[in-house]
Amino acid sequence: MSVAEKKRKIFEGSCVLCVNMLQLHGKIESDLNRKSVSVGEDDLKTVWMTFFMAMLPVVELRGAIPFGVAAGLHPLAAMGAAILGNLFPMPFILLLLRHIFRWLRHFPRLGALISRLERRAHLKGRTVRKYRILGLVLLVAVPLPGTGAWTGALVADVLDIRMRTALPAIAVGVVIAGLAVMAMTCGVAGMLR
Repeated sequence: MSVAEKKRKIFEGSCVLCVNMLQLHGKIESDLNRKSVSVGEDDLKTVWMTFFMAMLPVVELRGAIPFGVAAGLHPLAAMGAAILGNLFPMPFILLLLRHIFRWLRHFPRLGALISRLERRAHLKGRTVRKYRILGLVLLVAVPLPGTGAWTGALVADVLDIRMRTALPAIAVGVVIAGLAVMAMTCGVAGMLR
């Protein structure tokens, strides 16, 4: 494939992405006009549940946003709570993960688990090692199992990426993943109506 063909494919892909984002913007705008964003006592509980659900390592945004929308939150409120919840533990993870791993290695069974986690992080870190910050953003942004903010923080720690570099990259990835999950959630919710 020539360089011109590669550029053309990238351009076509970005055009499709722009069209999809404009369609999503229209969907969000119509949702905002249709449903007011008011916070009652039940809504506040749901926001907090969405926030805390997004903190969980396996669930993260992929489960928290659909949960919030299914529980009756406005999609933007669900996405905001999930993004904040997903980002809240990241500085602590980046600061303390190495120390926690060192302490857990003193226990034989946990030491094996830590070694396995680090091996997985090294495998996932191949893309990050090659593209550095962009790779970390992409690793976090893809809303599939085995990716996300927790995996990104683990990979950043294993690859010795400084916190002042890793945290903004993880935050950008979380926002992109939040937009993608919200788009998928609103699309599925729209088909069910």
